[in-house]
Amino acid sequence: MIIDAHQHLWTADYPWLAAPGLEAIRQDYTVADLVPRLDEVGVTATVLVEAGRCDTDETAEFLAHAATTPRIAGVVGWASLTDPAISATLAGYRDLPGAAKLVGLRDQVQGVADPGHLARPDVRAALAAIGAAGLTFDLVVHIGQGASCAEAARATPGTTFVLDHLGKPRITAAGFAQWRTKVRDLAGCDNVVAKLSGLLTEVGPGWRVADIRPYVDTALEVFGPHRLMAGSDWPVCELVAPYAEAWSALDACLGELSSTERAAVLGGTAIRTYALEVGS
Repeated sequence: MIIDAHQHLWTADYPWLAAPGLEAIRQDYTVADLVPRLDEVGVTATVLVEAGRCDTDETAEFLAHAATTPRIAGVVGWASLTDPAISATLAGYRDLPGAAKLVGLRDQVQGVADPGHLARPDVRAALAAIGAAGLTFDLVVHIGQGASCAEAARATPGTTFVLDHLGKPRITAAGFAQWRTKVRDLAGCDNVVAKLSGLLTEVGPGWRVADIRPYVDTALEVFGPHRLMAGSDWPVCELVAPYAEAWSALDACLGELSSTERAAVLGGTAIRTYALEVGS
């Protein structure tokens, strides 16, 4: 069983898609586009993650898609960590069609300049409320924010944190040591798991499997297979690789794992972390 633990849907008018260099993915991506790609690779189900529109309507739309699409096993919706009414936002999501598939939340922490953002009392309270609601929190951050992520995880042990894209490392010889130090610190928090996703995009065009292998190997070392999950980051991956090619590159990095370890990375960790209900 293969779970794609990180994919998106969006329309061409999302504001962030107007940035230069994103022309190749500045288009609508729908469930109808997704399913054939899953079939091509043999993916059983996916986790649909908020896509940067940063409003509750997007989450409602994603839950509605999940309600009518069995292949979408879970939704990581959006919520602002500085929303004083976050509990009401979560309660509102519970009343929506598809609410049973809401498995986690995410905020665009990567775009926050304040280095103390995750230490704010209201943010810590929001993170605790998310965990109390039985939801995970996906960390979309850059590796420079790694230390504050670890502090937040230690301060809110009742919340499970999911590190997206291994913290978006700077994939250069100079950046590897810094990333390794910070990701080891995060891995020291028992309530943090991580996604092997988004790495090809961090390398950019002309990527090679050898570029990402040290990062995958390090993640396997510090988190272990049972705290790692695989994700395509589709359609973002289309900037540098088609869906099937992105999966092939990751699979090439998992070749030395046992069958039990591979099963954890490719499905088991996502099913357990997000409490997904998927068919056999």
